[in-house]
Amino acid sequence: MPKRQPIPDQSAAALPAADTPCPLCGRALGTVNVDRHHLIPKTFKGKVQFPIHKVCHRKIHSVFTERELLQGYHTWEALRSHEDIRNFIDWVAKKPSGFYTRTYTTNKKKYR
Repeated sequence: MPKRQPIPDQSAAALPAADTPCPLCGRALGTVNVDRHHLIPKTFKGKVQFPIHKVCHRKIHSVFTERELLQGYHTWEALRSHEDIRNFIDWVAKKPSGFYTRTYTTNKKKYR
């Protein structure tokens, strides 16, 4: 029987180094307001998590439904190629790594 691989520690203590870049916006993650994002949503059995700025994480989920994430936006490249996300990245690039503000749901998502 093959030896089981240990499950990686996904607690707050296992956060990456402060200078690790956010996979969405590319800014340093820092040490505050860091979340984890599943490229394949947990709803659809996604298990792998990636550290990401909280504001970036909230923006992803304000733009896309879980099904959209599964069907077409389950890579960083696909996410960054979406116009709303590109505009967000241009805006957030000027903010410090610990920046956080409330994210509003786009009108496109509200009425699906």
